[in-house]
Amino acid sequence: MSTVIEKPKLSFWQIWNMSFGFFGIQFGFALQNGNASRILQTFGADVEHLSLFWLAAPITGMIIQPIIGHYSDRTWTRLGRRRPYFLTGAILAALALIFMPNAAMLAYLLPPIMVGAGILMIMDASFNVAMEPFRALVADNLPSSQHSVGFSVQTFLIGAGAVIGSWLPYIFSEYLGVSKVASEGHVPDNVIYSFYVGAATLLATLLWTVFTTKEYSPEEHARFQSQEPAAEEQKGILNIFTDFSNMPKTMKQLGLVQFFSWFALFSMWVFSTPAIAQHVYKVLPGDTSSTQYADAANWVGILFGIYNGVSAIYALCLPAIARMTSRKIAHAFSLCAGGAGLLSIYYIEDPQLLIFSMIGIGLAWGSILAMPYAILSSSIPARKMGVYMGIFNFFITFPQIVNGFFGGMILKQLFGGQAIYALVMAGVLMFLAALSVLYVQDQGEQDRG
Repeated sequence: MSTVIEKPKLSFWQIWNMSFGFFGIQFGFALQNGNASRILQTFGADVEHLSLFWLAAPITGMIIQPIIGHYSDRTWTRLGRRRPYFLTGAILAALALIFMPNAAMLAYLLPPIMVGAGILMIMDASFNVAMEPFRALVADNLPSSQHSVGFSVQTFLIGAGAVIGSWLPYIFSEYLGVSKVASEGHVPDNVIYSFYVGAATLLATLLWTVFTTKEYSPEEHARFQSQEPAAEEQKGILNIFTDFSNMPKTMKQLGLVQFFSWFALFSMWVFSTPAIAQHVYKVLPGDTSSTQYADAANWVGILFGIYNGVSAIYALCLPAIARMTSRKIAHAFSLCAGGAGLLSIYYIEDPQLLIFSMIGIGLAWGSILAMPYAILSSSIPARKMGVYMGIFNFFITFPQIVNGFFGGMILKQLFGGQAIYALVMAGVLMFLAALSVLYVQDQGEQDRG
């Protein structure tokens, strides 16, 4: 019988290099989150239909991430186990970032709105290919005692990348003199240039991680885990369905928390620009070409950068907060802060005061990106880390798909087309997520105490 040994602890900079590619991924992802609705509205999408276009993200994630997780668990190449996947995803995502704001140039093939939606789907698929192996890489390379630190560093880099990505269109227009308005049906230059910079940053940071990070060989990896039966491996990719049905109890409990959290986040990403433009800036519905609308959209980018910046700093504090209380309490507190932040937007008339709303949202976002994964990683088999991290993405994508199909209908039928109420609903759901997390069984906390 082989002896199981604990993985050696890594230094801070080793953990940093291992996660640095996520900086670039989130840089590009933030550009998408902050500007996709704006781009799609520019190409002719109605506000109540925006959530349908955004379905590209969760649908592709639901399909791709478990498959990538399954195969990355079984891939051993000269580049390692996870790195081939996130490098491929980065290249494809960078190309999509270049083409999306230029969809109007391809109008002779298809209507720009269809081209933009198609590129959005390709971009989302590529981000998913790149992101999923990063979660598994942290669990692969770190001992259990460093999981919270690893995911927190990853969250810090996610936040830092998102801050710059979110602010870049504003910086280009207000500080570098790049035009923030364009003729009807075209994307402003400040957005286009930001997407170009995002593509370059994405590739550069991913290459940094590829060339500075070591992955354990199959032989080394086997020494860090007990021998587990492998009979089901004969089922190949169909084994994903077996793994899904056999998911640990903790994962099922976290599923409800994730449903409320990600339904709320999806509403925020899709409807923040029209909500703030209409409710705070008093822009008329359907107006996407005025300077006032451009100011609102650019300010939403700044606000998104602020909440991501808060999440980056907060992520470094989360391990200490979790040690003083528990991972569940830390997450519940953070979600309550996010709920309060979202609800407060309804009562604000001065755009500058929205910064305070973003602080609460940032606390929630920082915890959402770290705590569920830290809790989950203690309850799943090491040799299935990739596939279960991919399956766990189902609990992120499913609520977004539900929102995508019904969010626009709710907005139109219940809220009279007033996007601000989608943000109010998101705030209520954050509080329900906080309540749900208190009932999760955290195996890691039980083992520790």
